[in-house]
Amino acid sequence: MQIVFAAFAMLGGLVAVLAGAYGLRETRRIASAGLYAIALVKPALLGTGRPLLEYETGDGRVLEITSPVSLPEGSSVRLSYDPDDPREVVVDGHERAGVDRGFVLTGLLLAVIGLLLAVAGL
Repeated sequence: MQIVFAAFAMLGGLVAVLAGAYGLRETRRIASAGLYAIALVKPALLGTGRPLLEYETGDGRVLEITSPVSLPEGSSVRLSYDPDDPREVVVDGHERAGVDRGFVLTGLLLAVIGLLLAVAGL
């Protein structure tokens, strides 16, 4: 039975590491290769916790998306957006790298615990 717990811990750890690494990669990619825009922070829709961001892309389209982070309404922020998919944004100064690093570290910890359980179970 211990080997089953070890396998689940290792599998969960692997998923967490992959999720965190993907988040870090996407944030880095959009921040470095993306295009910049100034977004107006608008009030949140009824029932949602985060405000809306309204900005104009380089080709003149005006987009309104839900902010990936909490921001004060009525302010303006600089963001980077993916030119291939302008709805993918990183708000300057509000990157969530800490959350993604936490996923990677937690995943590694779970993988080590799973490995130790597997070795102890054999």
